[in-house]
Amino acid sequence: MQIKFLKNEEYPPSEDTFFIVDNIENETGNFALDVGSGSGYLTKLLSKHFSFVVGTDINFNVLKNQTYKTENIVCCNGSDALKIKFDFIVCNLPYLATDTIIDIATDGGEEGFEIPKKIFDSVINNMAEHGKFIFVTSSLSNYQKLIEYAQKLGLKTRIMAKKKLFFEDLILIETRI
Repeated sequence: MQIKFLKNEEYPPSEDTFFIVDNIENETGNFALDVGSGSGYLTKLLSKHFSFVVGTDINFNVLKNQTYKTENIVCCNGSDALKIKFDFIVCNLPYLATDTIIDIATDGGEEGFEIPKKIFDSVINNMAEHGKFIFVTSSLSNYQKLIEYAQKLGLKTRIMAKKKLFFEDLILIETRI
């Protein structure tokens, strides 16, 4: 699979980011992780409610040019470079079902599963014993396959919320060990 980065541009917060915010703004705890932090919007929000927050992104230029500047940002794939156990992990997955990965910020590969699977494989190693992993996906991707994969990893899953948009439903899913 070939992955291309689009210039130095970040993926600005949009409908899916704000949907996540509406459902996590009351979360609190010690250690939080924002995988694919992009603009830093979710990372900044989490830093108001958690003692220690890390944001990761695969695109160094995006991290370097964050709109919502945050501390503790790491350029890596998922959370592969981290050895910390987090109470709370959030990810605005690249969930769009695409034949080719052109934009790593949005394209999830075949059925919207290929890239999210890699993220799941990474974050499972960073979840605390009673940790929670929240991610957003779409009715246009094979979200049921994502749920089944999370369950295969030993995670309990539940759909937290759905939001109807003109052409799709956004789906927020919570997983726990």
